[in-house]
Amino acid sequence: MFRITNVAARVFKRQIHAPRPGASINFVRQFYENLVPGSTICDIDCPDHSFRKFTDDGQYLVSVSRNMQDIIVFRPKWLSYSFKGENCDHQTLTQKAKKFDSFFTHLYSISLGSSNEFICKEFFLYLENHQFGLFATSTTQTHEVPPIEGAIHGLPSIDKITFHLVRLNDGVVMDEKSFCNDYVNLVHNMGVFLYENLLCILSLRHQTIHILQVRDSGNLFDVRRIGPFCLEDDELFLNSNSQVHCLFFYFFKINSMFSALKSKSICILSVGDDYAERTANEVDQERKPWNWCHGIGGSDTTIKMLNLNIVLQRVQHLKKKFYYLFQDYLDLIMLKQVQFLDRQHLLLKFGSTDGGVRNSDHHPAFFAVYNMETTEIVAFYQNSSEELYSLFERFYDYFHADSRESVHANFISSHSNNIHALEQLQSMKSKASGFSQYVKKMLGTLPYTCQSQSPSPYFDLSLFRYDEKMFEFADELIFLATSLHDFLNLDPQHTGNLFLISSTDRHRHSTDHPIKFISRRQPNVPKFKIKTGLDTGGADNRVKRSSFLFHPYWPLVLSIQQTYMQPTVVNIHLRL
Repeated sequence: MFRITNVAARVFKRQIHAPRPGASINFVRQFYENLVPGSTICDIDCPDHSFRKFTDDGQYLVSVSRNMQDIIVFRPKWLSYSFKGENCDHQTLTQKAKKFDSFFTHLYSISLGSSNEFICKEFFLYLENHQFGLFATSTTQTHEVPPIEGAIHGLPSIDKITFHLVRLNDGVVMDEKSFCNDYVNLVHNMGVFLYENLLCILSLRHQTIHILQVRDSGNLFDVRRIGPFCLEDDELFLNSNSQVHCLFFYFFKINSMFSALKSKSICILSVGDDYAERTANEVDQERKPWNWCHGIGGSDTTIKMLNLNIVLQRVQHLKKKFYYLFQDYLDLIMLKQVQFLDRQHLLLKFGSTDGGVRNSDHHPAFFAVYNMETTEIVAFYQNSSEELYSLFERFYDYFHADSRESVHANFISSHSNNIHALEQLQSMKSKASGFSQYVKKMLGTLPYTCQSQSPSPYFDLSLFRYDEKMFEFADELIFLATSLHDFLNLDPQHTGNLFLISSTDRHRHSTDHPIKFISRRQPNVPKFKIKTGLDTGGADNRVKRSSFLFHPYWPLVLSIQQTYMQPTVVNIHLRL
């Protein structure tokens, strides 16, 4: 750890002192305390695009045209300029240097949309090892959909959803994969998860998980589908046994949401029934010797009998509760998203189709860890499980196993690897009105959204903290956050108002005041500020939304402010 803040002294110390084993990158990242984007160029002259994000390797800036038909890709470059005459240190940038082209090189523009199919501008996944980008296009949603066998009623339908695998180096479309009359949640990558070269797509309408492999050649290869069947030969087995075949399709017909995954989950929920039968048999077998001892006059056996009666009553209560809630268990569906924990295990979330209308305490959600190879559910938790929350709090990094191979992405701060984030989490826990409700809200952020956080070192909580003024929000909402910098995957309609900036890729309410980044080493010294919009100096009561694009390792930030019925204002924050 550097004890000095002078950059020249730090460079000299780096030459004569070796970092601890395994800490070399953390050692180097401390230089970002000296390399900060402290200069701002307001309202640069840039093309009218929706800028999506920097790729994790920092090689590309991806944007979408306003008509949502074209993908435009830029390559970041550092600003270079020269001055004539004396006192060059006091010269300001020329108007030519304040253009977008001075910082980015236009590589290409490709058309992915059509007359009735539009690019989803909030969806983008990146495979760094091959520099592939995954984009999605879709037609408009239809809410009044006629019932189709095997599809869930009440969910919207999209006539066509197409995933495009593009080689970002030259813009060549390598492969496409289409889904018809289906619904996939594409907002913020929720319905799609990428782990290494495996792609998981959740069909909400048909309750099917599609597993695809991205080949080195750039092809999307179907690996398996998990839905009505778990293995490829399940349907063949059922067709070969007419009795089992009829029984299975009878259940499938009476409940269109019945699937192999749900049947496994219901079997786990019904374990209390099996436990009741086994306990009753054990009690019946044990009563004879206890009655004989009781006849002799043993008082301990009376206590044992009372305890066993209490246990039996409890088991009978659980058995009745399972039968009472059986229809609710049948109504469970896979919600929003599915994520990889590793190459074999998926984290699933089950909930009711109308869980947002009915009382969630009576209709809880469940989490399942599913092994794709053995087709077994290896763990099953309710959304109020303190055991699952303990795992979430202690081993949070295991819950967001990403496909990212970038060195910078391995150092995203979380409450399981950063003491400052853990302190924020504990503070939120202490301020929550009730622990049970707090656990439900925290576990509500699972499954994790893929590639939703920026790996920028300026979000490293060991180096910087943010201006505390922007965290003044209602006490009843404080339990929604998991750390100071991260909202995980909560609905941006409910959480975008709380933080003015974070590493999570979301649109946020803008402010007339600059956002301060303060050094952890020097708590009272702001290192740099980010001011969105025009520097007019006056208060503006119009509602404004802002988004921030941080380069993964350069001191370069794009702040984009959007105001209703006003042109978009793009500022560049950099080190000069």
